[in-house]
Amino acid sequence: MNKIGFNVLAWSAVVSDELFPILDRLKGIGYDGAEFFVGPWEEKAFKSVGKHCADIGLEVTTVTVLSPEENPISPDAKVREKSKERLRWVLDRAADLNSQLLCGPFHSAFATFASRAPIEEEYNWSAEVLHEMGDYAQKLGILLTPEALNRFECYLSNTMEQLDYLLAKVNHPNVQAMFDTHHANMEEKKLGQAIEFIAPKLGHFHISENDRGTPGSGHVNFDETFAALKKVGYSGWLTIEGFTRNDPAFANSIGVWREFSAPWDMAENGFKLIKGMGEKYGF
Repeated sequence: MNKIGFNVLAWSAVVSDELFPILDRLKGIGYDGAEFFVGPWEEKAFKSVGKHCADIGLEVTTVTVLSPEENPISPDAKVREKSKERLRWVLDRAADLNSQLLCGPFHSAFATFASRAPIEEEYNWSAEVLHEMGDYAQKLGILLTPEALNRFECYLSNTMEQLDYLLAKVNHPNVQAMFDTHHANMEEKKLGQAIEFIAPKLGHFHISENDRGTPGSGHVNFDETFAALKKVGYSGWLTIEGFTRNDPAFANSIGVWREFSAPWDMAENGFKLIKGMGEKYGF
């Protein structure tokens, strides 16, 4: 069975010791790992939380985003350099957490648009940054998995086809693809076909409902999803990512204006969904 993770953004974007009781309960449910957002928190907090996870036997993955001031596809070389500086800092904090993997749409700045379709130069600029960061991450033992987002949050990479095109330019063994069923639900014609297409480069997988609530409560076709994952032999993380308004600042930044599901409903019933699908499709 693949390892199962849960993204603690359902409670808070801030990495702090206040997460300890949540992490303990996730471990008790049966989760193999927790995923954390790497933001501008105190460095000592990352080490403290990383130690706690290690102490209770919970593995770690991480996620981050970049601001317009750190945009890897900016025409300004100084801004692109800032993206590298920021990603190096993020990777150092991920290492403090003992993270195995960093995911997210860090191929470009989050929710930053040019009022046109992406151009070749932007793919080239992004690839240059990602290749260099692949080297840095590899030294830390962290896999990079950039993520395709929906059209309302990103324009460089909305589909697996676009992400594959970018990764071909990156051409680095430590930079692979991430698939999120929430975004794919909007942008892909068929989830199964998209999974099969990106399978050779697939390094991380988010189990997310169409509304970001409890997996299995909406209309994402998880039977098609898990059948495809089994077909391609995917052996990586299956990490639930759901959002709430528990952390108002984070919720406001990503346009979450209402509650979709309670965090523990997501965690408990989402875990049951993944385990059930794993048994059904022979993971």
